[in-house]
Amino acid sequence: MKFTKMSLVAALLIGSSAFAIDNVKVSGDAQLMYHTEDGEGTLFTKDSSAADTGVNLNVTADLFKNDVVSISAGAGYTVLSTLGIENNLVSAVWGGAHTATAGTGATYGSALGGAKVNNANWMNEAYVTVSAGKTILKAGRQALDTPLAFTETWSIEKNTFEAAVLINQDIPDTTLVAGFIGNGNGNEPFGQNLNDATDADGNGIPDAPTVQNLGLAKGAVVNPNGDFATFGTNGAYAVGVINNSFKPVTAQAWYYNLQSLATAYWLQADLSMDGILAGAQYTSTTVNDPTINNDDASGTFAIMAGYEMEDMVTAKLAYSQTTDKGVLFGANTATATGASKLYTEAWWSYGQVTQKDTSAITLIVESPVNGIVDLGFYTTLADHGDANGAGDMTEITLTAGKSFGPLDTTLAVIHTDFGAADAAGSVDPDATTAVQAYLTLNF
Repeated sequence: MKFTKMSLVAALLIGSSAFAIDNVKVSGDAQLMYHTEDGEGTLFTKDSSAADTGVNLNVTADLFKNDVVSISAGAGYTVLSTLGIENNLVSAVWGGAHTATAGTGATYGSALGGAKVNNANWMNEAYVTVSAGKTILKAGRQALDTPLAFTETWSIEKNTFEAAVLINQDIPDTTLVAGFIGNGNGNEPFGQNLNDATDADGNGIPDAPTVQNLGLAKGAVVNPNGDFATFGTNGAYAVGVINNSFKPVTAQAWYYNLQSLATAYWLQADLSMDGILAGAQYTSTTVNDPTINNDDASGTFAIMAGYEMEDMVTAKLAYSQTTDKGVLFGANTATATGASKLYTEAWWSYGQVTQKDTSAITLIVESPVNGIVDLGFYTTLADHGDANGAGDMTEITLTAGKSFGPLDTTLAVIHTDFGAADAAGSVDPDATTAVQAYLTLNF
């Protein structure tokens, strides 16, 4: 790992003598992720397994402050390395940011064919924040968390954006958000030339980039080498309103304009009162790009009900339905993984509940078990209708997590079924069981 490049992060914060650097904070983590499944072999064998390691370093500092305005800055750096275990202990890696120096490369479940997977490193954040009163402007490379364009954190790598975001809270119990996203390093399919891109499934949306994609079949999150490219076709605008005037309810409304490509909105309201949980979501997208032959707006709604006993158990039941028209149904526009913020999103098999003509049910039960171990049970059933044509999906996940000081550990067992058993009824070729281990050392 090229730690000498870390000096570039510090240089962003101390390179100007016009500011007095104060309150410098350094944080980060080191991660190890391992995945094995029996879909194309036996659990824990090389060709059935994937692994990766990553180090993230973050630096923040206050640059200037008076009675009117304050200025701060932050930067982040990511390094991914297989530690050389590809073609020895595993045959695939987690991070799509890796490239290979030889061989054909592979997605999960196939041997790398002798390819040497290269380490990857890039600056994932580099931003300046200006605060005045109850208004904040954050500009530069940064993580975002909005319903239809967000940073995914489930993998060893995370996608970020080059954007400018303005936040105001002058109105009581109300947050106003306006932003422009110019670039992103997520492997979203809209970062391509739509006229030249392939569309193998015929849904009108270009297929996700696959060149040098060595990630799991679930999909890589970041472009090779963490490279940034134009978000969508010409960038995107987003505005949002979040209101909490009635304290048990948080309501939000978002509008997105992906310029020549599409417009979309997201509406959501969540209730939390005396342990009772409830929520409703609705999103719709209209595609405007003439190269995509679909004039119908998509629609997706979801509802959720649950109950929470503090420090005991949280249970949620959710249902969602997509229309049989349209092409975008609430998934993250920043990546091709299909991940969404819908209540029914699966624990692992992203992209199933956000297909057209799909009804989905998700049950979540989580319990800290008296602080000994955090247990989780997650099940999602996605019923794809006639207009979809895909097989239904059932996923059941069990997780156990425990923190040992700065070390966070999680073990997950995932059973997924994408179709029916064969004619004999004895073997289901579309059913897999996976085991995953996550280790994160925070510093």
